[in-house]
Amino acid sequence: MSKAIYIATSDHNSGKSIITLGLMSILIGKTAKVGYFRPIIEDFVDGEVDNHIETVLSHYNLDIKIEDAYAITKSKLIKKKNKGKIGEVLDLIIEKYKKLEERFDFVLVEGTSFTGEGTSIELDTNVLIAKNLGIPTIIIGSGIGKTLDELVDSLSLVYNSFKVKEVEVLSVFANKVQPENIELVRKGLQKSLPQDVLINVIPLISSLNNPTMQEIVNQLHAKVLFGDAYLNNEIGHYSVGAMQLHNYLVHLNDNALVITPGDRSDIILGALQANESANYPTISGIILTGNIIPEESILKLIEGLSAIVPIIAVDGGTYHITNKIGAIKSEIYANNTHKIETSITTFEKYVEVEPLSERLITFVPEGMTPKMFQYNMVKRAKQHRKHIVLPEGNDDRIIMAASRLLDMDVVDISIIGDKKQIESKVTELALTFDFSKVNIINPKESELYEDYANTYYELRKAKNVSITMARDLMEDVSYFGTMMVYKGHADGMVSGAAHTTQHTILPALQFIKTKPNSSVVSSVFFMCLEDRVSVFGDCAINPNPTAEQLAEIAISSAESSAAFGIEPKIAMLSYSSGASGKGDEVDKVRTATEIVKQKRPDLKIEGPIQYDAAVDRAVGKSKMPDSEVAGQASVLIFPDLNTGNNTYKAVQRETGALAIGPMLQGLNKPVNDLSRGCTVDDIINTVVITAIQAQGL
Repeated sequence: MSKAIYIATSDHNSGKSIITLGLMSILIGKTAKVGYFRPIIEDFVDGEVDNHIETVLSHYNLDIKIEDAYAITKSKLIKKKNKGKIGEVLDLIIEKYKKLEERFDFVLVEGTSFTGEGTSIELDTNVLIAKNLGIPTIIIGSGIGKTLDELVDSLSLVYNSFKVKEVEVLSVFANKVQPENIELVRKGLQKSLPQDVLINVIPLISSLNNPTMQEIVNQLHAKVLFGDAYLNNEIGHYSVGAMQLHNYLVHLNDNALVITPGDRSDIILGALQANESANYPTISGIILTGNIIPEESILKLIEGLSAIVPIIAVDGGTYHITNKIGAIKSEIYANNTHKIETSITTFEKYVEVEPLSERLITFVPEGMTPKMFQYNMVKRAKQHRKHIVLPEGNDDRIIMAASRLLDMDVVDISIIGDKKQIESKVTELALTFDFSKVNIINPKESELYEDYANTYYELRKAKNVSITMARDLMEDVSYFGTMMVYKGHADGMVSGAAHTTQHTILPALQFIKTKPNSSVVSSVFFMCLEDRVSVFGDCAINPNPTAEQLAEIAISSAESSAAFGIEPKIAMLSYSSGASGKGDEVDKVRTATEIVKQKRPDLKIEGPIQYDAAVDRAVGKSKMPDSEVAGQASVLIFPDLNTGNNTYKAVQRETGALAIGPMLQGLNKPVNDLSRGCTVDDIINTVVITAIQAQGL
């Protein structure tokens, strides 16, 4: 049984990163612990690290030291090879790989991608390493600059090279293929290769091939004058500003890079004005050549502009710099989340993931790890796409989260706010944002406004609400967003980044209301600990629930746990375990436990039980040796809000656990509340769980 896969390429610049990132996402969703290894890497400057390794380790938060993630650099390999000591290199590679194999359930091994090496030398090296590691292979080839026959022949050659050495090839990827040729390439490879080889074809994605300003800064050793925060801007086109401004403006294209001498203040200021104008394309950045810095008065003028793009200064003349920019091959690096998420989304869109996943993973892991949980959440949300409304379009974090959700292609989004202000925010934050895929609504200007106001009036007129009051409330983003959910114009709502919990939940309580079998709205957090995911409830809503309410919270939390793939084993927490404790609080927990057993005898539940006995196997076995829950609880129900809220925050801060939530339970339709201190990742996670909740309705 293999515990690894080897990624090999048929040529340089084959787009290996997109396959690596896509496979890592599959593996992390299927196995508890995934490792990453590169036997041979390009040489790097002291103090720096290999870009591919840094990107994978940081994005997937892998517990691997940089020096353990590779075996040898290219230059050291060549010296060893020239001295006839390739055996020593293989020994080192096997030794370092085996150490990772011992620590991880599965290891993704990324083969060589030499620049300047002959194809045959690189191919022989990859075959030799895969053979000695004893692991199957995935082969990747690029369609750029090749005819159909050339692409099929090159991939067939690589396939045969591995098979001759008895290395199993699971799949062959044709990458960077023109979209109109996808089926043509697929059929060509299917005719050329055996039926048991999985064939996948991925089109050329221009945004992944476009370099960013950060890459240009790195390659040209440029000095950043302005816009350091926007160096991830992607460059779609570039042109030289050597003519009069009025002539140059007609040459601007979307995501344009302006290249001009540093003393051409007219081009610099004109390009910046064009970037702010709705009549001209967006500017990605400006390169000032000749190592000429604009005069102080011009710099001061630029500093005062509301929208800034990266402006960098370089040595060298305009012609020389333009040629160097044209030669830059874009890479995916650690802090460019847009390219990483685009890569993963593209992989999932064009690759037959399930057959590949079945071939990769031949064992079933125990439990649910945080990475598996997050991967499965996104996967589930994509399977039955839902429409989520975000009412707080004036908050930067909401706009940033929406941008990333669009890249992930996981939900449909409506944002409530002023479109011009949101467009300005997108420009200011230098985000990639496809406005054609987002519904932006200003309540007062919406064609739904009067209908929503009348609906609210009919629902609440018995509570002395007038039509005037109803119209006023429908201008409130929380009420308008909640009404979208009520009317079925959205499947769920996520709010609270800029509003209180009460402001978010009150409209839902007024007209979405609780489910028929629910008398209380409660909440859970999914606590992503190092090696497991636990469900904590209720940590956000009910200050001091009764025994009956506590029982209902436990049942709802168990149902939420099961809905998200976590087997519910419920611990009803108290300061005492078993029958030994006395007092009102412990009696309340004991009563709640009995109510759950009566209502849902199918659920595994223990209570009252202390936290350590609930989660620690040794303590649980010692205190309650016959319990099905003690030491292995996955659903932890706290007796009151004070205990629950403080505990989840203590666990989060002290262990570094990711807390996803709160997710509200008991409402007829999903409305979820954010903390006002939430991060962009918090918003994304909450949107995803809201979409999954909506699937169950």
